[in-house]
Amino acid sequence: MARKHFMSRSSSRILAVIISVLASTGCKMVADGQNIEGVRLQQQGQHQAALQQFQQAITSQPTNADAYYNMAATYHRLGIQQKDAKQLEQAETLYNQCLDLNEDHVECRRGLAVLLTETDRSDRAFNLLKNWANSSPQLADARVELARLYEESGDYETAKLHLNKAILLDQHNARAWAALGNIREQLGDTQQALANYQRSYNLNSFQPGVAQRIASLSGTPAGGGFSSGGDTRIVTRPMPGQNY
Repeated sequence: MARKHFMSRSSSRILAVIISVLASTGCKMVADGQNIEGVRLQQQGQHQAALQQFQQAITSQPTNADAYYNMAATYHRLGIQQKDAKQLEQAETLYNQCLDLNEDHVECRRGLAVLLTETDRSDRAFNLLKNWANSSPQLADARVELARLYEESGDYETAKLHLNKAILLDQHNARAWAALGNIREQLGDTQQALANYQRSYNLNSFQPGVAQRIASLSGTPAGGGFSSGGDTRIVTRPMPGQNY
């Protein structure tokens, strides 16, 4: 009589987990590809086509926070350009959906803070970033983004305080060093600013503007300049580098 082989319950569970992981990985790869295509289209000014790609990424992987962020950032830019309140409302909803999926999404926190500031809700923007710094005390980027908001409001000393805290949390955070250099340059401390920029560049040489600031402050001016930047950024993963 032929022997029948039955899969044990434990083996069945393991197989189910493997299949689930493979399916999830496949969905992420598809969503990432759609995000990348959306970014390409957005950079070409094809905003509606980009939004379609980001929506498809969400359909492929409903938990893809980057897709929600990219849609939000696109609606945000369109809303500002066209002075369209409905698109700005849509952007705000999508930013919040992104944060529901990933509360430490740096670009999304930044984008929402910018939107709140642009719509005369600076107090809410500060609360958004202060609450983030408190809820994620180990995250240097939360302090960097809070510092940027203080800088943009003209409070350089408080911005510098938060950047020093960010560096204490992560001495290898290139964005924090670049931001500190930017603050010190604006305050006239060019020697220390140069040292901060050099430290940032040594940690990440792909940051736009940092090399130019080093060249300028060291007496060999180069084209371009460093800006803290107030706009939102479209993202894909992995990112080659980030602006302060």
